Amino acid sequence: MENASKALIIAGAILLAILIISLGIMIYTQASNAINNGGMSDAETTAFNQRFTKYNGRQKGSTIRTLVQEVMSNNNNDQASNATRISINVANDGAGNTPATGGNAQIVSLAATAGAQPNFGTLQNTVTYTVSFQYHNGRVAVICIS
Repeated sequence: MENASKALIIAGAILLAILIISLGIMIYTQASNAINNGGMSDAETTAFNQRFTKYNGRQKGSTIRTLVQEVMSNNNNDQASNATRISINVANDGAGNTPATGGNAQIVSLAATAGAQPNFGTLQNTVTYTVSFQYHNGRVAVICIS
């Protein structure tokens, strides 16, 4: 009888140890997912991306202005961290000229200071531009305009 009670105590201790180890693994997994996603859940990432991906493809210059204002709003948000900031990469001036090859100035550029207004440079409302995205950890990180 004495052996049976010791066996039950040992079995209970083993089950308790397995429970504690499982809980530790679960906490570690959730913490690493939060770090990798910039603290955003899948639903939050999808909602975040939808604000910008609606501009994907060929867009007129007037729509690009709206997109830039949306990016500025996101970047100037008090809760925006480096993980949720978006940069804009301009490939050319809309006529196929890159600033590096002697083309016109950039279509649009964003100042690094909070609250600064964008410089729309050579952006023309009637010209069609192509908008694409680069992602980091599943969320929009760079918007490419060409």
